[in-house]
Amino acid sequence: MDDKNRKTSNLNEHIIQVVKNKRPKTVKQLVELVRQQHPLPQQEIIDHVLHLQKQGKLAFKEESTFIPSSLKSYLSSSHSYWYWTTITLVLATTITAFTIPENAIPIVYARYLLGSIFVLFLPGYSLIKALFPEKEIDKIDRATLSIGMSLVLVSITGLILSYTPLGIRTVPVILSLLALTTIFATAAIPREHRTKTKQNQ
Repeated sequence: MDDKNRKTSNLNEHIIQVVKNKRPKTVKQLVELVRQQHPLPQQEIIDHVLHLQKQGKLAFKEESTFIPSSLKSYLSSSHSYWYWTTITLVLATTITAFTIPENAIPIVYARYLLGSIFVLFLPGYSLIKALFPEKEIDKIDRATLSIGMSLVLVSITGLILSYTPLGIRTVPVILSLLALTTIFATAAIPREHRTKTKQNQ
């Protein structure tokens, strides 16, 4: 155990020295420089770098430069905050829609607010994220397209449901939008990760 801690300490000190003395511009460069002395797997070195950054021992001008190489690590990093925010809002909206009655004032206003975001923004935002995973469009255009695509998706969902036995009722509409938003957002995450990883190489 002591030997393992000593190796970890040596690796961390070496990473700090490499960043300080050689100033690598990308993760790939940093990993290559570190592996010259410590021939370890790339992901292991990146994990050490991210750990040092969380401890405040390393500071980078652009945090986005350091992209976790595995999707699992990417999902637990700050880069995927939008995904977890989207999923949280979708689930919160679904729960409030089914649990808060119409006459529960003023709590019902939270239901109205979440419902508006759920219908007018989230489905389109998730779809746009899946289509344009990186900064190919600016924030204003992304927001505008998100609202426009949400209206289109809601209209199409309503049209399809009208031809089914379910009809255009609250429960089918909410569950349909929940499924669409979750599917689009989940499809967007690996695309975004691949795009950022390629850009970082």
